[in-house]
Amino acid sequence: MKNAVGREIPEEILKATGKEPFQGSFSKHLVAYQAATHTVAPVIDPSYSKVVDSIEDVLKKCGIKDGMTLSFHHHFREGDYVVNMVMEAVHKMGIKDLTICATSLGKAQTPIVPMIEDGTITNIQASGVRGKIGEAISNGKLKGLAIMRGHGGRVRAIESGEVHVDIAFIGAPCADDMGNCRAFGSANGSDCGVLGYAAVDAQYADKVVVVTDTLVPFPNVPASIDMTNVDYVVKVDAIGDPSKIATGAAKPTTDQRKLLMAKYAADFMTYMPWYKDGFIYQTGVGGASIASTKYLADHLRKDGIKIGVAMGGIAQPICELQHEGLIDKIADTQDFDTAAIEDIKTNPNHYEITTSQYADPFNKGAYVNKLDFVILGALEVDTKFNVNVVVGSDGVITGAQGGHPDTAAGAKCTIVIAPLLQGRSPAICTECTTITTPGETVDVVVTDYGIAINPKRTDIIEAAKDCDLPICTIEELRDKAYAMVGEPDPVQFDDRVVGIIEARDGSIMDVVRKVKPYEFK
Repeated sequence: MKNAVGREIPEEILKATGKEPFQGSFSKHLVAYQAATHTVAPVIDPSYSKVVDSIEDVLKKCGIKDGMTLSFHHHFREGDYVVNMVMEAVHKMGIKDLTICATSLGKAQTPIVPMIEDGTITNIQASGVRGKIGEAISNGKLKGLAIMRGHGGRVRAIESGEVHVDIAFIGAPCADDMGNCRAFGSANGSDCGVLGYAAVDAQYADKVVVVTDTLVPFPNVPASIDMTNVDYVVKVDAIGDPSKIATGAAKPTTDQRKLLMAKYAADFMTYMPWYKDGFIYQTGVGGASIASTKYLADHLRKDGIKIGVAMGGIAQPICELQHEGLIDKIADTQDFDTAAIEDIKTNPNHYEITTSQYADPFNKGAYVNKLDFVILGALEVDTKFNVNVVVGSDGVITGAQGGHPDTAAGAKCTIVIAPLLQGRSPAICTECTTITTPGETVDVVVTDYGIAINPKRTDIIEAAKDCDLPICTIEELRDKAYAMVGEPDPVQFDDRVVGIIEARDGSIMDVVRKVKPYEFK
């Protein structure tokens, strides 16, 4: 059955998942649903201790068994120890057929690949997967399905009961003996700044286990994760590698192509009606994104304009602009570098928000709905403005949706930056390998060879009519790319579906099939 972005969704996948084909980004607006619930083991006896000696012991106390769903967050990024620590203990116990519901999985979790191959893990749900895990899924080594959903979509799935978490493991830099957690205060330096990804897990999981390397006196407040949602606390030697949790200051790129695209994006914003005092803004942490913020700051100083709220994943450049007085408030869902982590510790106008507050499409209003501008990246953009951020040009799962589809749906002006060519592959193409963000929510595509505006956004076209930037059509950009390197042959896939790309509302945007060796015709 074809969905609203023209992708054929196999009937057997619809039947197996109980999902619908994607029908549009706003098709579920104001459609009521029954929120999920969970079991609670009340702590009434004041002599009871939540502190448990080891991961293995806490797994036994939680009643770990085959077929359960375990959840994890990725605030420790490539420095995370918690996933591997827990899964090693699970593996030793001989538990099988587990679903991992993580906010994201990357190179730090490579040790779980053998557990995918031997059936310890049979399903994975995450914003995306990178490295060897992505390769294992793309090569058909996962017995079940990989479900890839954006940050807001993950919250929706848990809050609506589509996903029921049996045991949530929440790595925390420090905690007290009752489970109050904070995102900084680790004696080992394993601070991560915020814990907003884990909030929904703490609220809805049957069992919630805090894993920390630093126990502090009660009460550990103000807490990111509240003790009323925590069943057990386990102290371990280390929850992460501080040098990989935050990699120092995120540095602007020196790549002239990226700098050009960044300047185009910033300059373009100034022609839009939303570029006015107090506008709300988000960008990423990639080189072009950081550079676009730098160029935007030059305009802000010149025009006497201040950003009202900067939101999303935060890095040093945003913090510096706030210190300069160019940003009023920072709403933080994830910290990308040491400077952002240090800033939130002492800056009252830099505050933590949960992923539900940030991007959940099924609550009563999220931060992303107030965005004026968002600047995003892409692996591919097609001539219908659909975007792919998950599957590489070789067909292998290599990225994550993150907040991409959430912010694109919420922002008044969604700007996607992509070079005309990614290596020898056209980034602007007739049809994306996989669709992760629908074109109806993408307004502007900025490349190193020109800027294309979605023809459906006649208001943006009108606002940009007098700008001195290289405006062209998306088809013209594609044609330039193809003229340089030729039109690529489609990636060759097997018939087997190994993963699905889930839209924000839980419907199916696209499917990902098993890759197969290239066959010359």
